[in-house]
Amino acid sequence: MFQPKATRRVVLGSALAMPFIRTAAAQQTYEWVAGSLGGGWYTMAAGVSALIKDENPDIQIRVVPGGGLANSTRVNNGQSQMGWGIDAFAAAAAKGEDPYNQKHERLRCLGSGYSPTEHNFLRRADAGPEDMRAILTQRGLRLGTAQRSSTDEMTLQRAMRFLGTSPDKVRAEGGRYLSASYNDIAAAYGDGQVDYIYVALAKPAAMLTEVSQGRRPTRLVAFPQDVRDHLEQTYAYSQGIIPAGTYPQLQTADVPVTTMDSVIMVHETLPDDIAYRVTRTLIRNKGQRLVTIHPSMGAWDPAASWRYQGLPLHPGAARAFREAGVMPA
Repeated sequence: MFQPKATRRVVLGSALAMPFIRTAAAQQTYEWVAGSLGGGWYTMAAGVSALIKDENPDIQIRVVPGGGLANSTRVNNGQSQMGWGIDAFAAAAAKGEDPYNQKHERLRCLGSGYSPTEHNFLRRADAGPEDMRAILTQRGLRLGTAQRSSTDEMTLQRAMRFLGTSPDKVRAEGGRYLSASYNDIAAAYGDGQVDYIYVALAKPAAMLTEVSQGRRPTRLVAFPQDVRDHLEQTYAYSQGIIPAGTYPQLQTADVPVTTMDSVIMVHETLPDDIAYRVTRTLIRNKGQRLVTIHPSMGAWDPAASWRYQGLPLHPGAARAFREAGVMPA
């Protein structure tokens, strides 16, 4: 099992340092690293890749599983030519700041704001404490979260540290800290192997809907204001709510939570024409077409997307935003 430290580091592997990118003329298949199978990122990447192929038959995009923290390093090293990232973590990667120990200087982006993502904390509703602080600090806690090196799991550890606990402490006190895929977490919860779930998924998340329809009575847990403030002020997260009615069986009112947003990262050697056509396709299909891929993508605004300062905008994407009239020439 993973033994966490007060400060985790994502280390660049020297053996993977040389990017494996071919030019558009020689290779029209590109790899997009997304999130865990069953998660929103994977669904969105698959939908976007199909949309791009519809309008650009010569561009093939292969979607592979990944995680919010590791994706930055994977794209920077050229293992994947593009991938989903989290705004705050992508910016930290570029600067070589915690949790990264080297500058990720080959990262570029196609803009941000593609999918506002909520951090969701679920509890069993038939027993046990109801608030986050009491839940995470109880003896015998049985908790499931996303895979190691995911933004979900790292954010959970940051919240736990703030509350004076950790995965090590949970295990030492006879509890369970399960880090696995979304599908495995949901199955473990349904089977009673864990009593709580922490995941970062854009609403409405299929996993949460599945859990709400299961045998176990379940409720969403509100994030305490001091936890939300700490994550925002210390790590540049945002604050938001899960509106009442989003998950009718999991909530009876608005649920305050920590939030973050998605950025499309690309390697600096992605051909300008490919970056241009991918971004152009997204701009053309903003609104209802993107909503059909995932409801959270309906919030994407090209006029705001290019303004993201965490990573340099790829020149091909800049051309697409300028042609669309949302970015100054």
